[in-house]
Amino acid sequence: MTSAPRPPSGTGEDHPRGNRPTGADPSAAVDRPVGEARPAGGEQPAGVEHPAGVDRQEEPAALAARIEELMARWRQALADLDNQRKWCAREVEREREAERVRAATAWLPVLDHLELALAHAGADPESILTGVQAVRDQAVDVLARLGYPRHDEVGVPFDPARHDVVSLVDEPGKPPGTVVTVLRPGYGEPGRQLRPVGVAVSKPSE
Repeated sequence: MTSAPRPPSGTGEDHPRGNRPTGADPSAAVDRPVGEARPAGGEQPAGVEHPAGVDRQEEPAALAARIEELMARWRQALADLDNQRKWCAREVEREREAERVRAATAWLPVLDHLELALAHAGADPESILTGVQAVRDQAVDVLARLGYPRHDEVGVPFDPARHDVVSLVDEPGKPPGTVVTVLRPGYGEPGRQLRPVGVAVSKPSE
């Protein structure tokens, strides 16, 4: 009897499904179009992008140059920041000096009038008194122009932001907490004072 011909080797029929020969490449089971090459060992599969900013073709020398460039920019930024800080410090000091000069210059006329009053000290006492009062008024005006107006009002309610209580007095007919007497004029406004007004305030009746 003639035996049936055996299938040609390599058709797969002599290896049942699941019984792949030892050493077979598992990737061989993946269907690929004819002519498509399988990625060589270590290469990125087609269609997978590299991380942003990474150029795998960039040589180490180019990377070193890029690092040096960034370091140079960083050092330049630090130098610019230091120069800016020094410039700001000079500007602040210049403004302070200009303000000191402005304030001192505003007082020169007051000193001039005091010199005149001293030069005429032997004159009529009434005229000397008038001259001193004029100098006082001029000094008050200078302070007002510098932003510190004079305050010496009486009969107003006590204001802790404006007044400093020097004493409490009995003052019949006055509501408690009323400024009765100004003992020391104040200059400036609340929050921007040279000094508060020193006052005597009426105390509550017992």
